[in-house]
Amino acid sequence: MKRDAPLILGHRGASYNAPENTLAAFALAMAGGADGIEFDVRLARDGVPVVIHDASLKRTGSIDRLVGEMTAAELRQVDVGSWFTERRQSSSRSFTGETLPTLAQVCELFQANAGLLYVELKCSTAEGPALAAAVVQTIRAAGMDERVVVESFDLAAITEIKRLARGLRTAALFEPRLSRPISTVRRSAMIETACQVGANEIALHHTLVGTRVVEKAKLAGLEVVVWTVDDPEWLNRATSLGIKALICNDPATMVRDRAKL
Repeated sequence: MKRDAPLILGHRGASYNAPENTLAAFALAMAGGADGIEFDVRLARDGVPVVIHDASLKRTGSIDRLVGEMTAAELRQVDVGSWFTERRQSSSRSFTGETLPTLAQVCELFQANAGLLYVELKCSTAEGPALAAAVVQTIRAAGMDERVVVESFDLAAITEIKRLARGLRTAALFEPRLSRPISTVRRSAMIETACQVGANEIALHHTLVGTRVVEKAKLAGLEVVVWTVDDPEWLNRATSLGIKALICNDPATMVRDRAKL
């Protein structure tokens, strides 16, 4: 592997081979050689940060309830593995009974390895301060400050993270809008915005990545992370551009391809 090859992060864990945002997916990503994982957190009704992408449990939990209506203890009883087992009938492993974890449980799992945690805050603007505070508290209690990057599309939440924990690394997330492509000028504006909110990194959807935007980000002192890619061609591209990390659904395969560089 080249020294400047990108880090490989499991998107919601090894989400191609295990149910997303579960301890099973996270463990599988690390077993496959990933350098870390990226995952989503929301607040349960009792203020505990829990790991789930959607605001509703309908897709992964097969129940028509909102995450914010249930306590962390109630959410930990929800089966978020059966949907994946049913969809991937060819898989030799059943994930039925896999439950929805808390952020604290993920931190506990990662005490046994040196993996990085990219924690994406999922919140409305009104929920941002409470979620940011709960995430900072949990990370500090676990002693994981040096291994965590907190990211969000809600850039006000990034500002709040920096207010609460100046030394905690953060990443500003950006995605394309279907209504209009992002021009070179607007891509430069993304970099300026990320710097204004105190982000250390900029996490870009792969369609936004180009030589000029990466160079400008690096000149501004921002490390660049790209999501979500599983094409091995991205390994050479990321290496040549000096991209820090690639977020992948199938991290084990990308790790094997990276070893061939």
